[in-house]
Amino acid sequence: MNQRILPELLSPAGDRERLEAAVRFGADAVYLAGKQFGMRAAPGNFDPDALKEAVRYCHERNVLVYLTCNTVPTNEEVGRLPEFLKESAAAGIDALIVADIGVLELAKRFAPDIDVHISTQAGIMNYHTANELHRMGASRVVLARELSLSDIRVIRDKTPSELEIEAFVHGAMCVSFSGRCLLSNYFLGRDANRGECAQPCRWGYYLMEEKRPGMYFPIEEDERGSYILNAKDMCMIEHIDKLCEAGITSMKIEGRAKSSYYVATITNAYRQAIDQYGRDPAHFKLEDWILEETRKVSFRQYSTGFYFGRPEDGQFYENGGYVRGYEVIGVVEGCRDGRILCEQRNKFCAGDTVEILQPGKKPMSMTVQALYNGEGERIDAAPHPQMKFSMPVSEPVSPGAIIRRAKLEQGAK
Repeated sequence: MNQRILPELLSPAGDRERLEAAVRFGADAVYLAGKQFGMRAAPGNFDPDALKEAVRYCHERNVLVYLTCNTVPTNEEVGRLPEFLKESAAAGIDALIVADIGVLELAKRFAPDIDVHISTQAGIMNYHTANELHRMGASRVVLARELSLSDIRVIRDKTPSELEIEAFVHGAMCVSFSGRCLLSNYFLGRDANRGECAQPCRWGYYLMEEKRPGMYFPIEEDERGSYILNAKDMCMIEHIDKLCEAGITSMKIEGRAKSSYYVATITNAYRQAIDQYGRDPAHFKLEDWILEETRKVSFRQYSTGFYFGRPEDGQFYENGGYVRGYEVIGVVEGCRDGRILCEQRNKFCAGDTVEILQPGKKPMSMTVQALYNGEGERIDAAPHPQMKFSMPVSEPVSPGAIIRRAKLEQGAK
């Protein structure tokens, strides 16, 4: 087991760009998928060569790599697992995340030197299940998201200390128990348990009486229908101390399908929160700017999930969409002679107020005093996608830093 005083910060990596963002902004470990057997089919994921390179990149920076193998394989798929497991082990991964007992057995047989973590998809709700899975060879259990802090404390107290406990602390919640949902498959033939969920829980619904076809009644009195299945996102950043006291050894951020900006910002926020807790555990109180960072990404309304008991306010009925208050306008590639050298992501202009987000630091707010194109000519705006530009700064900025701006109100110029 990886002994540590502070909990591990585990971040998602849907592709190489997101992996580098997670590592750069403070993750202790990343979780990612190959081209098969992962519960997120939409991201780019990693083919065998890309996986080897990802592992090399992470290990050079003392970051662990966990590979998701957490679908429930069909008869047609299970025969491909031994080769997939051997190939993954040869890439140098640190652990496999599995949900199926048969996959667990195959992992122990064909990748015997690789740790096995049991996915949240397994729905681990009690210490007896955790102990049995440990007896079968699991080194870690990823608990069901429906557990409270007191439930987790009991599991910690009644399981061996060498069994690691991982729990989701931030990101999207699923209306179905531990993500075992059939709605997407029923409506669209896209199997959530194959990583293809279309998120029908985010849709608006009406009620129709069977003898009155074509007459639709909103379940709540709202012209847009009712989003009765739409769960709020989870955010536990203000409660790092309570998570640690419950015995959680790895804090997991959901979001392999999220943007690299999301991964960078949320990883950075939780890195700062965990480190702040580590400096003075007895008097932990989150700094306001760290909490504010969680609201500078695309998110649904936040809740604390089941951690403090059954959620009384865990659903959001107004719509199924996101709050998006900020946009990325550039990424820093270097810093020279008092200027940062950047690549554009969204149009912005000289005179705009922007923030620069760097790993391990409070974001720096500044007004863009001047802009220069790739040839060094002064310009009024950076309008072209991925164009190179530079601008003066008052202090050095590290490569990989993100430049963002509060989104303009609709109709603003």
